[in-house]
Amino acid sequence: MTGRQLSVRVIFSLAVLFVIALPARAGEWTFNGIERVVAISDIHGAYGAMIRTLQSAQVLDEELSWSGDRAHLVIVGDILDRGPESRDAMDLLMRLEDEAASAGGRVHVLLGNHEVMNLIGDLRYVSDEEYAAFAADESEEERERWFKAYSRSRVGDDAPIEEHRRAFDEKSPPGFFAHRNAFASEGRYGRWLLSKQIMIVIDGTAFVHGGISPLISEIGLQGVNETLHDKVAVYVRQVEKLIEAGILLPTDTYRERTQLLRDFTAAPDVDVATLAALKYLNGSEVYAVNGPFWYRGNAYCGDLIETDRLQTSLQAIGAQRVVIGHTPTPGRRIYERLGGRVIEVDTGMLNSYYSGHGNALVISGDELSIITESGKHWPAPTTHPRDVGARQSKLDTAKLEALLANGEALATGVDVAGRQLVSILDGENVVNAVFSKRTRRNFYPEVAAYRIDLLLGLDMVPVAVKREFDGVEGSLQFLPAGTIDENKRAELGGDADCPFTVQWNAMLIFDALIFNEGRSVPTISYDQSTWNLILAGHSKTFAANKSIPKNLANVELDIGATWIEALLSLTDELLKEQLGDVLDKRRLRALGARRDALLEIHP
Repeated sequence: MTGRQLSVRVIFSLAVLFVIALPARAGEWTFNGIERVVAISDIHGAYGAMIRTLQSAQVLDEELSWSGDRAHLVIVGDILDRGPESRDAMDLLMRLEDEAASAGGRVHVLLGNHEVMNLIGDLRYVSDEEYAAFAADESEEERERWFKAYSRSRVGDDAPIEEHRRAFDEKSPPGFFAHRNAFASEGRYGRWLLSKQIMIVIDGTAFVHGGISPLISEIGLQGVNETLHDKVAVYVRQVEKLIEAGILLPTDTYRERTQLLRDFTAAPDVDVATLAALKYLNGSEVYAVNGPFWYRGNAYCGDLIETDRLQTSLQAIGAQRVVIGHTPTPGRRIYERLGGRVIEVDTGMLNSYYSGHGNALVISGDELSIITESGKHWPAPTTHPRDVGARQSKLDTAKLEALLANGEALATGVDVAGRQLVSILDGENVVNAVFSKRTRRNFYPEVAAYRIDLLLGLDMVPVAVKREFDGVEGSLQFLPAGTIDENKRAELGGDADCPFTVQWNAMLIFDALIFNEGRSVPTISYDQSTWNLILAGHSKTFAANKSIPKNLANVELDIGATWIEALLSLTDELLKEQLGDVLDKRRLRALGARRDALLEIHP
């Protein structure tokens, strides 16, 4: 876009923005004494899969009417985008709300990031089929009116009108403008969604789309459902006002809108408060990675990093655990994490996009169970599998260990760091690994680091096993694909879903424990799919020195209750049992002494 003429002066202050009358919504977000709760997440327009899942969970009958009696159904966000039938899904849920209430039950539709995106006009993931569902509600006159506005906005663009028309039709497929009307603050779906909560708590179980970050301990349940909710509503109305003023167009993409707002900073006929308000909202918790719509730390951070942070936030809202969507699970099953404090229910219901299927979490008193779209019943969720480094989903930790230990090993070369690269295959799976020659009797540092990672629950060290290769004793360590080193990470900038600062703190505590004086860029890498740390290169660790390395002795280490518990669990007997074949007695004694030193520094 080459420019945008400004013709209307828009004046209102931030103070006025946040006292605009908001849609009426229920002030309750805590419920107790509910006998049965059914939760599903991330429908993404998969209407058929949603129906089958709800029918299997016995809250929907064959006539698509409510059959759940006094049960509470929770939709943990993301009804919309990517799939073809999100409008049908919303229409059904709107009807079920009334039917459930009449039966003494309840339907809770929680806002996910995709609901918020549709409300504010960030339409990156809306499918043409979703727009097409609104085509019958759209007039030619309306399309022509917006086309003329679009053409006028192309200041300095001398392209033929036909090219403008093609670009306009590409940006606004049939049904686009009716879709935008329906999601406006006073539209059928916009008004409905703006009446929904962001987070609720039912009998000590919280439900939220993205996750519970440390932010929640600061603003609490009321802050989420009032203050943050109000920001979403104001954001919607702010964009509508700028469209009414001709400053923005419905066809502006989110990226284009952001650039336009930057260009407006020097425009004399745009009020400073208007720009400040929208820029503030763009950078607020509505879009922030630590906000409840987008946070993935509950799904990506390891136990040692996230447990204490999550526990503090859960206590702030009177909950013992949280049910989250937003992040599709490996294997597309419902899992639990962080000692059962997190239940992940995004199982990729939209099969054409996520290769998953519908799963419902059922909570009956103290019992948790799972019902699949096909009607299968499973007991309580199993623990989220350890998955340090990207690999085939069927290769869990045990299978990967077995493959490294027993698969056919073929040398593939030496990398720039001088490491011996090896491919391991078993006829079905192939993985890459690094072979490290044993340099001292009974000393396999990469395997020792991996086993301590397992004992602690750190989830940063790739699988490593003892293995002979070409007649030489040593170890093989899984080499994940798709990683980048610290230099590249620093160049790219930004932060991770599991914040880098807390990951680095965990790395430094681990290095103090294993006596790693030489953590360097080649031994720090990141999984690009999750931005989680991957730690390798431990050949110069596990010295027989009983003190913390000098380079870490004066570093401020944040060792919380979960770290302390994990360190206390590393008894001398357990270390000998688990590491006696990879560390000699002197190194084991030194390891125990460093454990005690960490506990003494941070009692």
